[in-house]
Parts: sequence; C-alpha cells; structure tokens
Amino acid sequence: MKEPTSTGLDRLELMQTFVRIVEAGSLSAAAAQLGSTQPTVSRRLQWLEKRLGLRLLQRSTHAMRLTEDGERCYAHAKALLESWAAVEADLRGAQQQPRGHLRVLAPHAFGQEVLVAPLARFLAAHPEVSVDWLLEDREANFIAEGIDCAIRVGDVQDPSLVAVRLAEVPRVLVAPPGLWGAGEPPRTPADLAALPWVTLPRFYRDELDLHQPGTTRREHVRLTPRLRTDSLYAARSAVRAGVGAALLSAWLVADDLASGRLCQLVPGWEASPLPVYLLYPYARLYPARLRVFADVMRQAMPDMAGMRPPRAG
Repeated sequence: MKEPTSTGLDRLELMQTFVRIVEAGSLSAAAAQLGSTQPTVSRRLQWLEKRLGLRLLQRSTHAMRLTEDGERCYAHAKALLESWAAVEADLRGAQQQPRGHLRVLAPHAFGQEVLVAPLARFLAAHPEVSVDWLLEDREANFIAEGIDCAIRVGDVQDPSLVAVRLAEVPRVLVAPPGLWGAGEPPRTPADLAALPWVTLPRFYRDELDLHQPGTTRREHVRLTPRLRTDSLYAARSAVRAGVGAALLSAWLVADDLASGRLCQLVPGWEASPLPVYLLYPYARLYPARLRVFADVMRQAMPDMAGMRPPRAG
C-alpha cells in the first residue's frame, strides 16, 4: 500500500492512531475505537515507525508494550494532539464547550461510592464528553497511561503537578460493640492502646496522633495491629467482624454508627482529616473537559455527606 504523503494532517493522523493504540491496549481495540480496521491501524503504526526510524512497540502473540522510544513518542504525541485540539477549539470559538475523552484515576472505595454522583452529573451536562473511570489505590503515571487527572486522598508531594484541594475527609475511631470487653467503651486516648487494631498503612500504621478540637491538647497512641490492609472496604469488614478497632473515613462508617453496628471510640478526640486533591500535570493550555470537570468536583465535594470544605492555607 502506498505510504501516506507528508502533510501535517497525515502526521497528526499517524500520531492519533499511535496514541489510540497505546491507550486502547491493542491494535484491534484501537481500530474499533477509530472506526477503522486492524490491518489499517497496523499499517499506520508501521508507517510511523518507518518515518521516525524507531521501534515504538514490542509486540508478541499475547502482549504489547512500549519501547523506551515509544514512551517518549507517546508523551510527545499526546501533548501535540492536546495542543492541536486546543487550537481548533479556540479558532472555532468553542473553547468553553467540553468535548472529547477524559481519563480519570480515583481511589477504589472513594471512586466507587462518593464520586459517582458528581461524575454522573458532569456526564449528563456534557453529552459530548466520555470518561474512563479508573479505580485503583495508587499514584497516577500521567504520561505513560494517558491519564488526564487523578483524585487523591492524602498529602501530595510531587511539585510537578497542579494540586487543587477539593475537600477534607473527617475520620472516626470505631470498633464493634464489646471489643473492649465488659464495661464502658474507651473514653480517653490512653485506653486505646489495649485494643487490637486494623490499620491502613498508607494513612496510619502503628500509631495515632489525636487532638481535642478547640484546645491545644494532643495525644500520641501506640497501636498493636492485628491486621494491616490497603483496602478501606476490607478494613471496615474486618472491624465489623470483630478483628479490631480502626480509624476510618466518616462517610464509610456513617450507616454503621447510626445503626449501632459500630461504636465511636473516645468521643471528643479526633485524628486530622485527610485532604482530597485533584491532580494533573502542568500545561500551557487545558482542554475544556478537564477545566469543567475540575470545577464540578470542586463545587460538589465539600457539600457531600461525610465531607467538609478544605481549610484555608
């Protein structure tokens, strides 16, 4: 088949095909998304590799992965396509109209429960936008995975990212009734050390730092974990099953506390709330779909059950 001419449009088409192959995970999936055929997509990839003089993908019968050159090409191609889309939108006077595809990474439990309602409202309001809603408890690899933005619970240390503080997640010390034995439940932080614990190492491991709101009193409590897990759902299930006490997000245990299935420990003492951020890489121009999605989340999250507005500073 004749190689395409060297116009800018052809180059953009080749780059768009390559990006779609990477993000779709296979030639056949990319062809389906582009409304093309697998042989056509394969030829476009070969043309791009020939034009660049580089091998971009390593392919076998069962797997496909980017080469080192492919990773660099993907990063450049993604940026090029975003810039071109922004130019088109600006020249057509449609810069404020969200359209296109958005890939979002969110924590599993948080993204499965709390965030679905504002996501649904965003999609209903913007029918020309589609979303990949990726739920994993890890940091985002924005370039390699083509992720546009990520929602993160907890502190952010990466200075290369824009971090928009959306809200705070209050946390509650909880245990099943009777975990402490006979008598009253623990009333002071010192009483907590004798309990078995379920801990979430990303947020706390073997100790708690508690404070009394409105005072300067603080207490440091050493814990004896019976179970450590990276899953909020698993931690809640373990607490319900009597494995131990835990410090859990208020939204996750609100129904358990209301029904009496779980009890709040040491009322009047709190752990610091967890900040919630929307993260995305710095860029000169951002597509309308990302800007509007960020606005929707910033407006919706502080008023949601089990959340509160971020503190200043």
